[in-house]
Parts: sequence; structure tokens; C-alpha cells
Amino acid sequence: MIVISLTGTVMVRLSPHRLRLRGTSMLLAHPHSSNGWINGEAPPTSLIEGYVAMGFPKEMVVRSIKEIGHSDAEALLELLLTYKALGDDDDAVGNHSTSGCNPPIVEDNDDLDFENWNDDDDTGGRVSSSDDSGYEEFLREMSDKDEKINSLRDMGFSEDEANMAITICGVDADLSVLVDSISASQVTEVCHSRNLSDHQVTARCFDSFGGRKRARLIEESKKKRKRYGGGAQGKRPSLDGSDEESMPLPKPMVGFNLPGYRGPSMTRVLPELATGPPYFYYENVARAPKGVWAKITRFLFDIQPEFVDSLHLCAAARKRGYIHNLPTENRSPLLPLPPKTIFEAFPHYKKWWPSWDQRTHLNCLQTCMAPATVTERIQQKLSSSGNPPPQSVQKYVRHECSKWNLVWVGKDKAAPLEPHEMEYLLGFPKDHKRGVGKTQRYKSLGNSFQVDTVAYHLSVLRGMFPNGVRVLSLFTGIGGGEVALHKLGIHMRVVVSVEIGEANRQILRSWWDQTQTGTLIEIADVKSLKDDEIATYVRRFGGFDLVIGGSPCNNLAGSNRHHRDGLEGEHSSLFYDYFRILNSVKSAMANM
Repeated sequence: MIVISLTGTVMVRLSPHRLRLRGTSMLLAHPHSSNGWINGEAPPTSLIEGYVAMGFPKEMVVRSIKEIGHSDAEALLELLLTYKALGDDDDAVGNHSTSGCNPPIVEDNDDLDFENWNDDDDTGGRVSSSDDSGYEEFLREMSDKDEKINSLRDMGFSEDEANMAITICGVDADLSVLVDSISASQVTEVCHSRNLSDHQVTARCFDSFGGRKRARLIEESKKKRKRYGGGAQGKRPSLDGSDEESMPLPKPMVGFNLPGYRGPSMTRVLPELATGPPYFYYENVARAPKGVWAKITRFLFDIQPEFVDSLHLCAAARKRGYIHNLPTENRSPLLPLPPKTIFEAFPHYKKWWPSWDQRTHLNCLQTCMAPATVTERIQQKLSSSGNPPPQSVQKYVRHECSKWNLVWVGKDKAAPLEPHEMEYLLGFPKDHKRGVGKTQRYKSLGNSFQVDTVAYHLSVLRGMFPNGVRVLSLFTGIGGGEVALHKLGIHMRVVVSVEIGEANRQILRSWWDQTQTGTLIEIADVKSLKDDEIATYVRRFGGFDLVIGGSPCNNLAGSNRHHRDGLEGEHSSLFYDYFRILNSVKSAMANM
């Protein structure tokens, strides 16, 4: 059944069986003539233009008509929607470009934000790597589904309508999308009650169907969307009462300059309130919900963020935004430069790497690893396929390998990165987290700085503080900022570290005792660090030279759609404590 959303989105209800028939075997169902058209019959130009007007690329329309003809309008539209659902995949439409894991795609694909998945993960909230992870994720999705069903029922929709909308759009879809899907289904049902075919339904919905009925449904949909907001949690007003604008991310994501980058460097003028001392450095995921970076920028003295993807510095992507008042001239990278491709970092994997897996960089490193069921399924599919495997199998395996950062460790055998390999890619010393449980090691590494990127930004401090720096480290984690300063050869006279994770504090303390001679003071919670205590530290140490940290991204990351509440979320709202503490430090130092 074809469904036209009231917002103009084209959707299709396909059973797995019909999808398989329409999307694969049907491609072989019709003989082609020498000119490429079915039975030599070229389609009318108006037909192609009609599908283009519906939002499909012309090349995709022409390709699909060549594959199955245009006599069956429903089959043709379903095939177009199948291609569209596959993300305009190059293999699907016959354009054999590089896979979704190569650097240009990692740069442009969200997530593949699977990003930040951490992106990050930056997830902070994804499943663990235990065998129960699939079950835990299932329970989480069921809970989210129940919550959305209840919300839709409160809006006046039936439970069956809610379930159908979630089946079509996915459990992660915003309420506004689900409302549109239900309303579009109501339009379709009215069409069919008038004995219209699916093709006529499509035409009528794009043309002038049911004026009064359609207008009423649209108005009801608008009211419900207004009442319940445009997102899963509803739209929140910004602090000053105005709507925040999204901040476009640069492409390529190279910040103000990077080592060896030939593009123009950026020169900026900082507002007077933002100039040091102290210098400050704030980090978070680049792909945050709309308005987040605009709000962060406004709070941090209207300083333009510097967005950097670490794939330009190492073999793994990590899209981050940084706001700081450090100089941007005379930066220098850590030497030796880290490896920039998978095979440079791990040459021993090349032996088993299939030629059809064209990744040269890894996706963003997450806080968890693939469960055993994923790697077992990959091995089963490849073992039962030919060599090379069919395109459908290749696509599935590439998707899973990109999503989970799997590497090839044997014939048809993909496996997650080991913790020490993640440490290496992120720039930490070997065994930095040794002695901590494997699950905790993955979680802490997934939430850490990429040391080489941070060190490049902090390198300007080397000539400014020959006697060492006094650091206030907020949300320290496993000490990425401290490791970066140490690798730069910058002595840390004192570090006041604020980190809530006990395991992370143990890791930092162990590393500090083995490598440093300065003073380390540990505080468990940023919320407990009040103005009077900050003033005491400022008087005791004569101020701070650097305030560094990145607040939690749990409510910002692309993969964490269940609680993606922006800066008002339970965890990510801790950004305001970073801002509060920074201002307190500046005030205390101004009064010295």
C-alpha cells in the first residue's frame, strides 16, 4: 500500500516478502532491448517528470523504469521507494562508488552519527558488549514504543493506529512523524473507500483529493503537532524565549586549520570578556540537536566553535566541536604523527580483509562493542555464500562492520577492536586502562578525548608557560586532556580534577602517580564545586591557567535517540555547570 504523508513525505507499506520481490528478483523479470528500455518502449517524458516532482532523482527514475518497466505503477513506485529507503545506496542504483565507510562518506554520513553513534556515542547510553546486550536493547525499544503508543492514544488515536505508524516509521521516529503517518493512512483509507486504486490514491493525494476531508485531517495534524511539539520530547523554548537556529557544520570538518591542510586558515578576534587568563577549552559532539551549539556559543562569549573530525589526524572518525579562547596560530602536532588509515595502524589485518570491504578509516569509536550474535551472523552469512558473496550480503556485512567498527581477524571472521587498539587510535599510552574491567574500558574510551586532536589545539601553550600550567579539569574522564599536555611536554604544576566515575578516577590517579610530579586534587562531582571552594583554590594556587573539559553528551549524541533532549537533558545539562564554574574562576581571578 502506498501512503502519502501530509507533509509531502512518500511512504510505502511493504512486507519483507514483497520487498524482496520488488527490490531484487523483479529486476530480472523483464527482458531488456538493446536500447535499455523494457521491450524497446521508451516511457513518456511526462511520466518521468511526474516521479521527479514527487521527489525522486531523475537518474533513479530512469534506472527503475529500465529495470521493471512502467506499466505497473504500483510496482514502479514501490521499487523507487525501496531504493529511497536504502538511502539512495550506490549499489542499489548501479553506481559503484566507494562504500559508506570511506573517509568522504564518514565525513558526510551521520553517525554512519551510526555516531557519534557516539558520536559518539558519544552515546554514553548504548548497550554493553555482553551477550545480553541484544535483549537489553530490545527491552529499551519496547519501553520507548510503549511510551509513544501511550502518547498517541492520549492524542486521540487508537492503539492499532499507533502500532501501525511505529511499524512503518520505526520506534525512533518523532511523534510528529507518527502523527503524519496516521493522518496519511486515514487519507488513504478514505481513498480506498471510494474504490480508488493505489495509483489513483497517489495521484489524488498529490493533486486535489477530498478537499474538506483532507483539510480537516491536515488541521487536526497541525493541532496535535503543535500540542505535542516537533520532537520526541516536544519542543522546548530557549532560555531567552527565542527559537535557536541550527549551526551548519563545515565540510570538510577540519577546524580552523590542521597539520598539512592546504585550505585557508581562520583568523578570529575574541570578545574582551573571553580573553585569558584563564584559557578555557570546551568539547562536545558535533552533531547535536538543533540549536544546541548556538546556545553553547551564546553562553561561552559568542566564540565560534571549531569543528574537527579526527579522521584527518588518525585512523578513526570522531566528529567534535570545540569552543576555546586559545590562540590558533603556531600550532604543532604531536610527533610522530599517528597512522591515518586502518592498515597503517593495524597492518596484520590486511591478510584477511576482503576486497569488497573498502574501508580505509574506522567509524567513531563507541562506548560498547558488537554482541556475539552480530559477529556470528556475519560469519554464517559469509560461510554460506560464494566468493565473492552476493551484493546483498556484502551490503549487510559492510553496514554491520561500519556500525560496530569490526575488523577482519580470519577467513569470514569479523571481530570488535580490543581495548588496547582503541587506546592506540585515541592516542592514549598502552595499557592506560589496564586493571579495569573490559566493559568499563570500552565505555570510558568511547567517552574520551581524541588525544592527538586536543594536543594539536593545546600545543600553543608550550611556549606560553615554560614553568608549567595550573589546570582545572572538569569532567576529566580518563584524563585525555592531561595525557595531551604530558605528550606535549607541558609540566602540570597542579591539576584539580572533577570526575564522577570512580573507575575513571582510579585510572587517572594510577597514570598520574607513574608519570607526574605535580599536585593532583580529585573532586567527585561538579555540582559540589561551589564558588567559595573555587575561590579558595584560586588563592591557594594563584589562579588557573587552563579550564578544560567536555560535559556529558548522553542527551546530544546521534545514536542516543531515546533521551535526545539537548542541553535540558538530565546529563547534558551539566554544561551549565561548566559555564558556572568557568565564570566563578574568572571572577575569583579578577579579584586577586
